[in-house]
Amino acid sequence: MKYRNPVLSGFHPDPSVCRVGRDFYLVTSSFEYFPGVPVFHSRDLVHWDQLGHCLTRESQLPLRKAGASQGVFAPTIRHHRGLFYMTTTNVSAGGNFIVTANHPAGPWSEPVMVRQEGIDPSLFFDDDGSVYYTTSRDGALQSRIDVKTGALLTEPKVVWPGTGGQYPEAPHLYRRREWYYLMIAEGGTEYGHMVTIARSTSPWGPFTPCPRNPILTHRSFRSPIQVLGHADLVEAESGEWSAVFLGVRPVGYPPCYHLGRETFLSPVTWAEDGFPVIGQQGRIELEMESSLEPAPGPAAAARDDFDSLTLGPQWNFLRNPDPACYSLAERPSHLRLRGSAHGLGDIASPAWVGRRQRHFSLRAAACLEFSPETENEEAGLVARMNETHHYEIFVTRRGTMDCVVLRRRIGSLHAEVACEPLSAGTTSRIILAIDADRERYRFLYGAAEGGLKCLGQGETRYLSTEVAGGFTGVYLAMYASGNGSPCKRPADFDWFDYQEHDEPSR
Repeated sequence: MKYRNPVLSGFHPDPSVCRVGRDFYLVTSSFEYFPGVPVFHSRDLVHWDQLGHCLTRESQLPLRKAGASQGVFAPTIRHHRGLFYMTTTNVSAGGNFIVTANHPAGPWSEPVMVRQEGIDPSLFFDDDGSVYYTTSRDGALQSRIDVKTGALLTEPKVVWPGTGGQYPEAPHLYRRREWYYLMIAEGGTEYGHMVTIARSTSPWGPFTPCPRNPILTHRSFRSPIQVLGHADLVEAESGEWSAVFLGVRPVGYPPCYHLGRETFLSPVTWAEDGFPVIGQQGRIELEMESSLEPAPGPAAAARDDFDSLTLGPQWNFLRNPDPACYSLAERPSHLRLRGSAHGLGDIASPAWVGRRQRHFSLRAAACLEFSPETENEEAGLVARMNETHHYEIFVTRRGTMDCVVLRRRIGSLHAEVACEPLSAGTTSRIILAIDADRERYRFLYGAAEGGLKCLGQGETRYLSTEVAGGFTGVYLAMYASGNGSPCKRPADFDWFDYQEHDEPSR
């Protein structure tokens, strides 16, 4: 089967995978977004369907004080004796914890805290019943734990510091035949990122590094894929091995990426020296070959008509949502947002519902009904990287007129770059859209889908990690805000479209 990388496009970093029978399950990081830790299912490691999220309650995931790129860091998913385990770190509240479920679609348990320092926790269940907990702190910091209570049964110690690269992180312990393998990422989640591995006959070491380290990297290598690292290994039912890992697809020069860190896949073979080989001696391509049988799932619907009383798994809130800010029941087949005092620049939870930008070329559009009463009130669409880097097209009041406005914020610079009055026929119902390609966003509006007018544009690079910082990617969201006081009237979204556009092969 030929497949294209990434297998999960857009902001899906730090992947971890496990297998149960013929089924694979995968989780990724989610940071300040709620629900947290999306969980996916596949039969072929290429086609993934989102089942939901591991963390769906505020008691599992308190995020009210989480800044941009804070909250939930890298998760690990494992399965042992009929139970699924997911462990991760909430760097904004509580630290490391474990949740469990009988099925990865949930419901997942309340957190069991693990009082071990470090981030990027991982679990390993050994044949003798021992459970090892490995985190990233000055290398691979490891202890043996009681997995039911989270209690440390041994004092944590660094079992391998890595090969000398900065920020040794993302440790995973495996066993294959008589060997224990410890795999980590080094170099930082940037252009020097790499994956290294060592092995020992004991989970406590001493660990001998692979003589071919790093076993995965594109550092100083010309490729449309960069920043490869944070890998996890999985063995298929047939005995074939694969690796999932993060990477990015930079745009322009100097290169920068705005979709975030994505999930990539590569076959793995085992060399005569007993160490794994990822891809072609540690290199991968946009198009690769897998020996697994293809098992595509149903295609995702382009339009969400909001005709259910629950949002689909593709949608997120900013931090823990205020239930008073949104409703799917007050007006049937509409998403109703009630703008609070919080705005797009606040570290808070505004009336905001968004989904990841997963493709370079696309159109995101929504049908909005909104009648602002004051100049502070607004509702519309936003392309968001964080609180200080976002573009939005919105309906608001200017004097005695309803207007459509384009605003851009890049760090401390923010300005309304276009403002046009709305005619009487479009004030109550308007279509807003964002067209994207690799280098720019175009913002459009109109009374009908076939007659949209461009209000202005903004460069993608100013919403990139290299400019905005952080660990996430761009979200496309519907929002409403009173910018200091609650909106007097709600904003009703009739539908939201997400349509990928074709672009030339690269």
